[in-house]
Amino acid sequence: MFPALETDLKQETLPDPYEDFMHHHLQYYGYFKAQKSNLPNSATHHRVWKTSPRYMLNGSFGEKDDLISDTLETETFLWPTYLSSAGHAQVDAVNRDSLMLSSPLLRSRQLLYDDLDEVNPRLREPRELFSIFSSRGPLQAPRWPIECEVIKENISHIEWVPPQPEYFYQPTGDEKVPEIVGEEQGTAVYQLDSVPTEGAYFTSSRIGGKRGIIKELAVTLQGPEDNTLLFESRFESGNLQKAVRVGIYEYELTLRTDLYTDKHTQWFYFRVQNTRKDVTYRFTIVNLLKPKSLYAVGMKPLMYSQLDAITYNIGWRREGQEIKYYKNTTDDGQQPLYCLTWTVQFPHDQDTCFFAHFYPYTYTDLQCYLLSIANNPIQSQFCKLRALCRSLAGNTVYLLTITNPSRTPQEAAAKKAVVLSARVHPGESNGSWIMKGFLDFILSNSPDAQLLRDIFVFKVIPMLNPDGVIVGNYRCSLAGRDLNRHYKTVLKDSFPCIWYAKNMIKRLLEEREVLLYCDFHGHSRKNNIFLYGCNSNSRKHWLHERVFPLMLSKNAPDKFSFDSCNFKVQKCKEGTGRVVMWRMGIINSYTMESTFGGSTLGSKRDTHFTVEDLKSLGYHVCDTILDFCDPDQTKYTQCLQELKELLQQEIHKKLNNLGQDMDLEGSWSDIPLSDIESSTSGSDSSLSDGLPAHLLNLADELNQKAMLKKPKKKRLQTRKQRNEQYQKNYLMRELKLTENNTPSKKPGFTASCSPKRSTNSSLGPAPDVKPNWPKTRYPATRKDRTPMVAYPSLHIYTYP
Repeated sequence: MFPALETDLKQETLPDPYEDFMHHHLQYYGYFKAQKSNLPNSATHHRVWKTSPRYMLNGSFGEKDDLISDTLETETFLWPTYLSSAGHAQVDAVNRDSLMLSSPLLRSRQLLYDDLDEVNPRLREPRELFSIFSSRGPLQAPRWPIECEVIKENISHIEWVPPQPEYFYQPTGDEKVPEIVGEEQGTAVYQLDSVPTEGAYFTSSRIGGKRGIIKELAVTLQGPEDNTLLFESRFESGNLQKAVRVGIYEYELTLRTDLYTDKHTQWFYFRVQNTRKDVTYRFTIVNLLKPKSLYAVGMKPLMYSQLDAITYNIGWRREGQEIKYYKNTTDDGQQPLYCLTWTVQFPHDQDTCFFAHFYPYTYTDLQCYLLSIANNPIQSQFCKLRALCRSLAGNTVYLLTITNPSRTPQEAAAKKAVVLSARVHPGESNGSWIMKGFLDFILSNSPDAQLLRDIFVFKVIPMLNPDGVIVGNYRCSLAGRDLNRHYKTVLKDSFPCIWYAKNMIKRLLEEREVLLYCDFHGHSRKNNIFLYGCNSNSRKHWLHERVFPLMLSKNAPDKFSFDSCNFKVQKCKEGTGRVVMWRMGIINSYTMESTFGGSTLGSKRDTHFTVEDLKSLGYHVCDTILDFCDPDQTKYTQCLQELKELLQQEIHKKLNNLGQDMDLEGSWSDIPLSDIESSTSGSDSSLSDGLPAHLLNLADELNQKAMLKKPKKKRLQTRKQRNEQYQKNYLMRELKLTENNTPSKKPGFTASCSPKRSTNSSLGPAPDVKPNWPKTRYPATRKDRTPMVAYPSLHIYTYP
């Protein structure tokens, strides 16, 4: 079939170029003295190591030292099947170690066979595009930026619901306001080194973070009587930058900003050891950035005792007394800072305790949950787990598709879609707990859950920003930017999670109608749970976007507040998922805001939310979807009528506040809804931070080059600046005209022509110099209007 090729085979067998190069390279340096034919086929060995099921990783970090070897099956590459029988016979005579020939026609990396069996061609397993865990293998270990030190301990907590309601702290007004003294009068007992902040940018990642030996950042205890607390936060989702001991039982804490930024300090999660029982400790966080907080109205921090968890099966609980949120009086010349202080007593001596802003939910927690779904033989039939993409650090962003198998293609095509996502802001862990409650219900054998799976296709992204969750950020990704302001981005490499999520939804819209989009968030300044939506511009769907939130408030009256919902679309929110999906055609597009505190409604009034409360809201979302799509439109119609009445009341209230009286009958619905609602500026929003951190330096360089090439005239931005420039130009013209009409000056007299206004009020215009105003400067006034008096002195000609 290939005579020329067969002739070449008879004459000479060509070696693999890489094998030949390594042979000469090692011989040159004296490391290899064997014959060329004894050189192992490195490519073959690497492939067998990669694919053999008898090789496994010991642990999750995957270092070379952790490999456990076993007897290998010797597998070699098979010649392409299009060779003739004579060619195959000659090939069999060739040494198996030299089968890697240089000709691309003779080499195949896909067809394999085993030496022990007959020639039985088979295809190599395809490469895994993304590392989706299997039910037989270990979890994918989180990948960290290479600057981050990570301790080897596995941090985990039990899930527990307090038997009694946890009430808000009631401020007395006598709470102590500690003076911030810092390291000048205190002793640093914990401090992270080399944490990347503003000016740096993400470059690469690895499992386990920074290479080398992990430093012991905590102080060394001088003996059993030393009661210094030992702090730690170098674990998944941990956040604590520094701890300074300023008293025997008093500590000042500094939180780490989001990586590669100099802001966003809100989330905290750290460990303390070497505790003492029945002693009052005081902790003060000194660098919070928000002027308002729920801590000022009764919210308590969360504490977890390891001994209580082991002994009494008690998990996270609200603790703290003398809670005070106040402004930091230390002025560093930058943005104002705020402090949170509280006191606490530990339940045991020599205990290990944790403090957190809210119930933590880590990337590893999510993977364990998804692994349980993959291992469930029933749930895995209607819940398909896929990789949406990989994050900047290489962590997998998971996508779940949940629906029951359809009997016909027509039935499958008729299903509408629902899209849910969470943790675009990594410090808002309450979104993950709501998502977990939703998944628990939708994957259950409840008749309502089965009905939902029959009529909908659910697309769920449970963690949009895994990198931020892993490193303990509050708001940003490793690009140093708020992902929920970049849904309009075209920078796929900088914001992959958002780019792929948006394009997944865009393809979904081409296939079927998307009934609902909802992104789960947390809120640090308002209690209860509420939604942000988008006012519909269509008369056909007027007020329809408010029906789902109103139904949800009726299904969860002690948690969800419809009065706190807002539907105004602001310019600064154009890049959010809610607004972008709404502009793509999804009418019911929402951001669900869940408080870090608790409820002010109904039976749960003045109590903190527990994990179970948030999970129950996930169930209520499912229940509300069924009500919203009920073929019997009675509930929908009632809600729509109620919304019209509420809107009329709101308009009357607004007009009364303005002192206006207006008959709204027949015309009230023409008033724009955006004029009625206030802005959502009180929400946890930050304006778009611009380009990702790694592109900022490049942009500055390009701007500098552009300025050097072609200097641009500075634009005047304000009316005041334009008026000043106009007066200066006019004055110069007047002075020139005056000089031309004035006779020669007396010797020794000089006039200054500076356009600047004099600061000496005693100096005025020369008495014999009259302004030469143009006649056409003030046009004639209309006959039917009273002529206005012209004041030419408004454009003052000034003298120095």
